[in-house]
Amino acid sequence: MSPKSRARTVNILLSISATVIALAVLLPVIWMVFASLRPDADILRFPPTILPRQWSLDSYQQVFTQIPFARLYANSVIFAGVVTVVSLLLDSMAGYALARLKFRGSTVVLVVVLVMLMMPIQVTLVPLYDVMRHLGLVDTLPGLIVPRISNAFGIFFMRQFFLSLPGDLEDAGRVDGAGEFRIFSRLVLPLTRPALLTLGLFQFQGNWNDLIWPLVMTNNIENGTLPAGLALFAGQNSTQYSLVMAGSVLALLPIVVMFLLVQRSFVESVATTGFR
Repeated sequence: MSPKSRARTVNILLSISATVIALAVLLPVIWMVFASLRPDADILRFPPTILPRQWSLDSYQQVFTQIPFARLYANSVIFAGVVTVVSLLLDSMAGYALARLKFRGSTVVLVVVLVMLMMPIQVTLVPLYDVMRHLGLVDTLPGLIVPRISNAFGIFFMRQFFLSLPGDLEDAGRVDGAGEFRIFSRLVLPLTRPALLTLGLFQFQGNWNDLIWPLVMTNNIENGTLPAGLALFAGQNSTQYSLVMAGSVLALLPIVVMFLLVQRSFVESVATTGFR
């Protein structure tokens, strides 16, 4: 076999393997979409099948009537969107300060960030709730948003990206008389577009799918988010699977759209950002 034929065979085998792996990864999503198009009786019927035996769009209609789906969707968009935008600004500023600025206590701050990065979120739920209760922000959107506007992962992620950038551009800005904020906003920040888009995807996805924090902070269903609303379909004695699947399909759409918009920058950031 010639080298050219061998290379073609290897490419074909790799393509087949990649297709099989992709289908295996997407199988739960495919099943979720088809499950949302069938009644519960068809979902629970044995033996199970991927394609519905009986097609129905009733689940997509009922999910808007049994819970305030549109209100919950809007709450999730506001919650995840505001947290993402504000956290990108604050995390990038903090990451730049830890990566480029030399100040007393910077090592201590970095250690604190690393400790917070390793700390489970469940440890901070009760103290955060107590603080929000004293501020009168329980069961409100600001109470959901404020504690999430910055986090240790975002700060550390941006610090690592800033460390991968050369410092010559910043030195040139200082020679021209630019201040640190001007250097950050005009010279350095435009270079962090891949990292910002990637971190934005992580932040939006994490807060969009978050269930525990909205359940702790909200008492009224209309002030909650979409995951908290969908959790109402899973009761102690029975679960409305078709409604859960229909709501999950609709909840998945913003994440898919956002990933398609930033996928190139996502790959670039993963390739260039290292933990060092």
